[in-house]
Amino acid sequence: MTELAVTLIPVALGVVLSPLAIMALVAVLLSQRARVNGIAYLLGWVLGLVGLLVLFQWLFGVFGVQARGAPPGWVSVVRLFLGTLLAGAAVWVYRRGRKHLARLATATTPRDVAAAAPQLPGWLQTVGTFRPGRTFALGVGLFVLNPVDASCAIIAALDISLAHVSTAAAAWVTGAFAAVGTLPIALPVLYVVIRGDAAQPLLDRVRTWIASHTHVLNAALLLVIGALQLQKGIAALL
Repeated sequence: MTELAVTLIPVALGVVLSPLAIMALVAVLLSQRARVNGIAYLLGWVLGLVGLLVLFQWLFGVFGVQARGAPPGWVSVVRLFLGTLLAGAAVWVYRRGRKHLARLATATTPRDVAAAAPQLPGWLQTVGTFRPGRTFALGVGLFVLNPVDASCAIIAALDISLAHVSTAAAAWVTGAFAAVGTLPIALPVLYVVIRGDAAQPLLDRVRTWIASHTHVLNAALLLVIGALQLQKGIAALL
């Protein structure tokens, strides 16, 4: 179980440093209903993360990744595909991230956030008018429909399914992975809920730090995760 947990550390950090989720969270916390919408966004994010982990562990079980002495050949294909996707995402994040995250650091309204992050849907400019139900759906969608975050969840589900651990141990590791992946959303939301308007100065400082560092850290982690998946996929084919 310890070996499995160590294997999943870079994958979990790939979720933690997701620029897309952080940009959307900034827009939510700048909205008029920051507290209630922040909680709704957090719950949606948790559902998306846990839902994908559970769904793909179930699917990998149905397709029998442990039914034979060695994983089926399609597992290597999945790893090669996800590795290539994440390596490409690392290049894109690094090249595009600095410019847009710098603009994010000075955003003061949801519309400014959307302008700083053109990869976000245009309707995010109206997040200030969102009610909790719509913000909840935003949290779910930005995890499930984001190929980078979804790929990390699928990789985690695959590694857990392939590990020779008990059902209880697999559940503990799944819960720990979900908890770590939720931290970057949960901490700012809880801080805003507790502190209200007084939370703004610290959030501004955190946002400035994110604008300066997140794109480099996220690109490096995605490259590491992608390289590991490519190495595992190629090794299994040889």
